[in-house]
Amino acid sequence: QLHLVESGGASVQPGGSLTLSCAAAGFDLHSYAIAWFRRTPGKEREGLSCISNKYETTVYRDDIKGRFTISKNNVKKTVDLQMNNLEPEDTAVYYCATDLLITCDGLTPDKYDYWGRGTQVTVSS
Repeated sequence: QLHLVESGGASVQPGGSLTLSCAAAGFDLHSYAIAWFRRTPGKEREGLSCISNKYETTVYRDDIKGRFTISKNNVKKTVDLQMNNLEPEDTAVYYCATDLLITCDGLTPDKYDYWGRGTQVTVSS
């Protein structure tokens, strides 16, 4: 059975950094495109970034470019989301997902079939 598990969520102060990790059970995470999403209370889930299998092409939501970086960690066998200069508006539950394609299929949540349960990130002073 296929599972995704997010980790790394925490409470940080504005301006701080966090690295979230997405691990998989039941399949090779690095064989497919993996995307990160987040959901804040009262809002729809929004796509943040995706990294493809082929050539590790990356896609980012415009308003996080330069602050968030997605990458594959070959040692931990995870897909990580490095988040810098965090703002209170980044407070959300963060999810990783895949649609078992090797290239990123955009950042629309409905296109992704497999999801983790999420990890909470809270940014406050």
